[in-house]
Amino acid sequence: MRIGLLLSGQGAQKAGMGRDLYEQNAAYRAVVDQASELIGYDFQHEILENDEKLAQTQYAQMAIYTMSMGIYAALEDQIKDQVVGAVGLSLGEYTALAIAGVLTFEQGFKILQDRGRFMQVASDATDSKMLVILDNDQDRILSLIHQAQLAGATLYPANFNTPKQLVIAGLAADIDQFADSLKQDGIKVVPLAVSGAFHTPFMDSAAAELTPRLANETMASMNVPVYSNTTGTVFDDVKATLTTQIVSPTHFSDALLAMQAQGLDATLELGPDKTLTKFAKQILDKDVARYTINDLASLQTVTDEIVGEGK
Repeated sequence: MRIGLLLSGQGAQKAGMGRDLYEQNAAYRAVVDQASELIGYDFQHEILENDEKLAQTQYAQMAIYTMSMGIYAALEDQIKDQVVGAVGLSLGEYTALAIAGVLTFEQGFKILQDRGRFMQVASDATDSKMLVILDNDQDRILSLIHQAQLAGATLYPANFNTPKQLVIAGLAADIDQFADSLKQDGIKVVPLAVSGAFHTPFMDSAAAELTPRLANETMASMNVPVYSNTTGTVFDDVKATLTTQIVSPTHFSDALLAMQAQGLDATLELGPDKTLTKFAKQILDKDVARYTINDLASLQTVTDEIVGEGK
């Protein structure tokens, strides 16, 4: 079975995520305990069980990364020979790169610790928001955004998740006004649970901080292709792309289709929820199976199914 890994981005976090895995799976627990050693306190209790901390970018990124890496550690031996590619959404790209051997767990954790802090500072500098727009006609939505920009609104497309889902970001007042106008037109919108206007020029200061932070990191070659949701292709210049990613729209669907084009039997999402699996359902061919692992029960079920199919 040819498996493409999907690695969760910010917004998926929730208090208590991975608790049963931590309590009952030694490989998962070892990863979380390593995070505790790196940060200097009980990561499971102080971060993964703490809604207030998880609502903050500076903690949420480390948390999702650690959970996803822990899940991969719990089934790596069973599936590593079947993994043919990986796509992460935003911070999930660091998880994908760590799984692909480009970064060590410690490198990814420490970079995200700083990246989250840089982005938190940038977020705190302005009153900004992100908004999910659900509509089949993205060209129309982009035209409406352009019209609002011409009228003085500070709005940007931020995440092209699927052909039916676009996330925008901007000043809070402008987002609220734009959301109201969309709702009046019968368009469904959903506020996104993040603390800033990510993947837009609002993150310029974070990108400026991240560039020197990444400059001295030693990165290894990929042992599995990782598809960038900035370029829609396999990562080339990893450091430059990761910096550009913070201030540029993500194109998850392009990256996912590029991975499918190389041959794919199934996707496997590792993280707190099923968001990327839902995206995959809208984007990929119907004969591509979809799996998600976010707790102990799903780990056992999916491992049994994938290992059985892979024999």
